[in-house]
Amino acid sequence: MSSAPDFQQTLAKSASLSGTSLHTGEKVTLRLLPAPVDHGIKFKRKDLQEEPTIDARIENLKTVERATTIGEGAMRVHTVEHVLAALSAMGVDNAIVEMDANEPPIGDGSARAYVEVIRKAGLAPQEKPRQAFTVREPVHIETKSGSLLVVLPDEKYRISCTQVGPGGRFAQFLSTEITPAIFEREIAPARTFVFYEDVQPLMEKNLIKGGSLENAIVVRGEAVLSKEPLRFADEFVRHKILDIIGDLALFGPRLRGHIIAVKPGHGPNAELARALAKEYAKTVPAIQPRAFPPGEGGLDVKQVMEVLPHRYPFLMVDRIVGFEGETKITGVKSVTINEPYFAGHFPGHPVMPGVLQVEAMAQVASILMMKITKSSSRIGYFISADDVKFRKPVFPGDTLFIHAELTKARSNRLARAKCHCTVNDAVVSEGELMFTFL
Repeated sequence: MSSAPDFQQTLAKSASLSGTSLHTGEKVTLRLLPAPVDHGIKFKRKDLQEEPTIDARIENLKTVERATTIGEGAMRVHTVEHVLAALSAMGVDNAIVEMDANEPPIGDGSARAYVEVIRKAGLAPQEKPRQAFTVREPVHIETKSGSLLVVLPDEKYRISCTQVGPGGRFAQFLSTEITPAIFEREIAPARTFVFYEDVQPLMEKNLIKGGSLENAIVVRGEAVLSKEPLRFADEFVRHKILDIIGDLALFGPRLRGHIIAVKPGHGPNAELARALAKEYAKTVPAIQPRAFPPGEGGLDVKQVMEVLPHRYPFLMVDRIVGFEGETKITGVKSVTINEPYFAGHFPGHPVMPGVLQVEAMAQVASILMMKITKSSSRIGYFISADDVKFRKPVFPGDTLFIHAELTKARSNRLARAKCHCTVNDAVVSEGELMFTFL
């Protein structure tokens, strides 16, 4: 079993803001609403018949020209990156983004207004772990236009970004960890910007109808045109980091890795999100929900493997002897000389490692919790193992009986079980385990 991940969060209450959309120029009111666990971020179009919703997922990406647009069927939601960046970086996993138009308000061109709305709504913890993807091997994409994005292994979420304008103008670099506090202070206030020579082509494409110097910075030659001075000397690269966070929010799971980005944009960001989704899919166990047999009868090894994701040599349960009511379970493990760990664990005097006895207890206790919740499609994660004692050695040829009694459960997500293993009715190991479930 793996160490427990962070827990999901939603909004404590709803909150809203109104304004003008950047590209369509329409007036729009946006509301952020709480959502249940595993809901993710969904956009809801209140202005359309039946008020359809769409998942903010990379598979729903439609266009990336000067903004990120998601869609399903004929429905579209434009320029989602700023609100997604704020939700992701501020730690919101589940929310409904309700709008009465097809594009969120642009505000002042940054994500600061969305952070303020999230602060107004507040955060509420939820009793289920977050999905997370810790990068173990480099992931990279490179485009013909010269963009390069690489994700390297890192236990935290970091972004190192180099922004370069046309002709090498306004080259800027920033490297930072992404946390709620850092995002709110250092990234969210950075405004969107456009180079003057790009303005006319964008207008010809019927874009930036709501654009003005109040919600965007215009760069003309070496001059910066804006209603206020630059908020940061390197405001452009900070906004590029904001866009990266928003676009990669479409990936879904929480990312633990170091992104190195050179000349990023919505298109390259989306390519990286797809590459990450492909890599993450390789790590997701294919567990299909299966029903437990009725009554208190046991499970044979085939049924055990239908419930647990473990396989040889790490499956520590041969069968479940039976259940006793809703709180007790007994499993069996036949310890043979062919177990792979005996080759290296005191070869001249083979003894079953105590940690594997603890793992056997955890697997049996997980089966009990899955039966109680009527679901075998989840995975158990260790939170703690307390008062663990190893009283007698376990040798090849012994039959290990594994007993678990549920002593505490909360919302079908957290559980505590008192466990012990016996050989010939003598206790050989014991402990109290705390675990959670995905």
